[in-house]
Amino acid sequence: MKKDDEPPFSYLVKVGHISANPVEVTLSANDKERAGLAELWSVLEVKALAATFTVQRWKRDGVRLKGRVAADIVQACVVTLDPVEAHIDEPVEAVFVPEGSKLARMPVSIETGEMLLDPNGPDAPEIFTGDTIDAGAVAAEYAALAIEPYPRKPDIAFSGHIESSDKDDKKPSPFAVLKDWKKD
Repeated sequence: MKKDDEPPFSYLVKVGHISANPVEVTLSANDKERAGLAELWSVLEVKALAATFTVQRWKRDGVRLKGRVAADIVQACVVTLDPVEAHIDEPVEAVFVPEGSKLARMPVSIETGEMLLDPNGPDAPEIFTGDTIDAGAVAAEYAALAIEPYPRKPDIAFSGHIESSDKDDKKPSPFAVLKDWKKD
């Protein structure tokens, strides 16, 4: 039985056994997992989801997950609501550190106490507990971030709808409400 907080696509990788040699991990979603991802992502269908990762040590107690995720999905066109097929092929790079690791600390300004973030720099490491990381959840996250938010069928234009006209743009008179009043 699946709990509500469990991700629909999960593949746990034991990182305690990873030595200096990288480990190759290949995963693909089955029918049930693809249906769960389609519901989570609010798409019509997930036809395929596959990922290939290299898992290796990073700075002694951290773990680097690097590879690619590919997916074929079907979304609803924002204009016609017809099905639109899309292909996703994204690079993945994520760094994980154990809970309580010094590597998880973000640089902090001594004067102001604010965290220093470089928007063009690498992402902060993810924190994991225990001795496993969820490579399936990472694959699903990167695929979800690559989904087109407003899919449109080719050669379809959004026309025939007018938001407002010049007539609507005129401000009503503040005395317009008084015209309906009658003296008794």
